[in-house]
Amino acid sequence: MEKIWFAEYRKTGIPETVTLPPENTSLVDVFESNFQKFGARDAFIFMDKAMTFTELEEASRKFAAYLQSLNLAKGTRIAVMMPNVLQYPVVAVGVLRAGLVLVNVNPLYTARELEHQLNDSGAEVLVIVENFAHVYQKIMGKTPVKHVVVASVGDMLGVLKGTLVNFVLRSVRKQIPAWDIPHHVKFNALMAKAQASQYKRPSLTLSDTAVLQYTGGTTGVSKGAELTHRNLVANLLQCDGIFQSKFGNQDGAPDDRFLCALPLYHIFAFMVCALYGMYKGQANVLIPNPRDLPAVIKELRKYQPTFFPAVNTLFNALVNNDEFKQLDHSRLKMTMGGGMAVLPSTAEAWKKITGTNITEGYGLSETSPVATANPPASNEFSGTIGIPLPLTEVAILDDDGNEVALGEQGEICIRGPQVMKGYWNRPDETEKSMVNGFFRSGDIGVMDSRGYIKIVDRKKDMILVSGFNVYPSEIEEIIAKHPKVLEVAAIGVPDEKSGEVPKLFVVKKDPSLTTEEVLAFAKENLTGYKRPRYVEFMDELPKSNVGKILRKDLRKSA
Repeated sequence: MEKIWFAEYRKTGIPETVTLPPENTSLVDVFESNFQKFGARDAFIFMDKAMTFTELEEASRKFAAYLQSLNLAKGTRIAVMMPNVLQYPVVAVGVLRAGLVLVNVNPLYTARELEHQLNDSGAEVLVIVENFAHVYQKIMGKTPVKHVVVASVGDMLGVLKGTLVNFVLRSVRKQIPAWDIPHHVKFNALMAKAQASQYKRPSLTLSDTAVLQYTGGTTGVSKGAELTHRNLVANLLQCDGIFQSKFGNQDGAPDDRFLCALPLYHIFAFMVCALYGMYKGQANVLIPNPRDLPAVIKELRKYQPTFFPAVNTLFNALVNNDEFKQLDHSRLKMTMGGGMAVLPSTAEAWKKITGTNITEGYGLSETSPVATANPPASNEFSGTIGIPLPLTEVAILDDDGNEVALGEQGEICIRGPQVMKGYWNRPDETEKSMVNGFFRSGDIGVMDSRGYIKIVDRKKDMILVSGFNVYPSEIEEIIAKHPKVLEVAAIGVPDEKSGEVPKLFVVKKDPSLTTEEVLAFAKENLTGYKRPRYVEFMDELPKSNVGKILRKDLRKSA
């Protein structure tokens, strides 16, 4: 049946469908094809050190051979806790080439958060950058992890530069707290010993699980979205269908570059930068810390990227920076916004400075991630999340699962080959998240007569901080453990930089409790973006007649 957004496809050159490869293929086939096709081209660049596709092929094959030497069962989960460094693509591609399952871990997690994810995923191997090794040390022996590989930031930068970078991080900047993990293996040592010739290509199909991508839940318990090779290959081809409408179906130009300021452990960068960049033969310039604006601007000046995916927070910081305004933006072909809503004022300023439109899209960890996007060929900022990708259906449904009339509000629900297999080991949560084959996004939206969708609210109480999901119940659960807290509720409040930040409402058990004590306790137990920025003390929290805390009333008063 013709969908209402097909007319937009025809108008903007987007294909109605994309052809998925046969069942007996996988992401490994995609990688192998890329390595062969783009050999001498740069695949990733970090601190001015470039790694070609041929070098990535060799290094990832070695890492895959190392993992295979551990005699792990097919489907064993490998947790990778790294910022944007050259080892990340080597390890991530190596895990998938070994026929194992990649578990992306936020390197800024606290020990409590890391312990939950390692236990929930059942990961048997942890690959971690030494800057965060002290965090794992606190929970050693409390998880199924049997093998720990520790990398240093400078490991792949060459002997001289690598040694210097590691010395500066350890001794000058003091960014590596002391750690002691018995029987760990050093990344460089294992790479020196591993034999690429020992690698055995596994037998994989599109139905095999490739990645566990952790996301929050309405209950506040982080859940692993189980993404198969089909989910990720499909989304790769769906994104390509969208991009082809502007750039044609040829490979990327040899000097095309992505500026990857989004963390690769986040599904947006994993798909749009790493997988798609590799698929088209385009280099990714890796930015380990996007908050370091001078460093970001330095790389922008040096590499003049052609593609720049980011979140509103970074776009907004850049358009308000005088140095950024002076840069040469003539090579920029496309800017992609996702993770959180792009503000019209930011989009307008961006276009004025760079001459390019921000093409906004929408997705979730559960949809691998891209579900909708604005047509890249359009020069207008629509203020919407666009239209569904090829092979994707989006329905706006009421609470009973019935479709609402165009222009009416309902929950944005998504069906397509990119929708996850389910939540890892949580069939009950998976069932709750689906209705008539559609995944319930938890976002409330409206669809217009052309198929463009606008998000108007969130059904869940989720707080969206710079594109990261923060669940109030997780914050509340932690703060409630403070001995001086009687009751607590968390909500999101608007913030110019991050979109939203958490705010706490606290009823004291002990009158001596201070804001500083609450914030210090949060800092100890929650990773940066989840930490509350504001604390308001109350005599009592608003509750329903059954005693449920009414966050909506707190939002009104905030």
